[in-house]
Amino acid sequence: MIRILVVDDEANIRKLICAVLKQNGFETLQAEDGVAALDVMDKEHVDLVVIDLMMPRMDGYTLTRQLRCAWPALPILMLTARQEPRDRHQGFIAGTDDYMTKPIDKQEMVLRIKALLRRAQIAGDRKLYVGDTVLDYDALTVMHGQDAVQLPPKEFQLLFKLLSYPGTTFTRMQLMDEIWGLDSEAEERTVNEHIYRLRERFRDWPEFELVTVRGLGYRAVKKA
Repeated sequence: MIRILVVDDEANIRKLICAVLKQNGFETLQAEDGVAALDVMDKEHVDLVVIDLMMPRMDGYTLTRQLRCAWPALPILMLTARQEPRDRHQGFIAGTDDYMTKPIDKQEMVLRIKALLRRAQIAGDRKLYVGDTVLDYDALTVMHGQDAVQLPPKEFQLLFKLLSYPGTTFTRMQLMDEIWGLDSEAEERTVNEHIYRLRERFRDWPEFELVTVRGLGYRAVKKA
């Protein structure tokens, strides 16, 4: 059974999150702050960590950095009442995989956790399967039957990101941050140009298409 460590200094919130996770088939562990969480990690096998940001002794940013150093592939979901973009940016810089603001939508939290676990499995074998299409991260290749297309790195990473979360809309800024990096001098229109090239390459492929969400960004949609 998948084991999830919930780290929050508020006992009632820990209990609530753990109850929701147990209802969805997960085993849970608890820690009241970052110091206690590291102690748990040293003793127990953990598949994913849910971390509150503001905690005594060791905050969520510091804990995330330490976890990322010791367990590079560990999926991490950060929870916080802070909603400013700079707080999210700092969380991703620290090493979190995903970020949610409080109050938490319980169903969305479970969906995000399942997506993170799916991505962790994808990262393990470095391949993503979409119907009969296979994205090979090491070869930067998209294959369908006898057809194989090798992509430039940024195009491949962009397609891999979108297809890892089918149906999820990503803003241009989110895609810029993840694919090009926070310090990149590339502009948002760079995302548009890469999406255009991907559409041209895979226009006739049967499993997926890339859809523009007007005023927001892009999402990948699996075809029926």
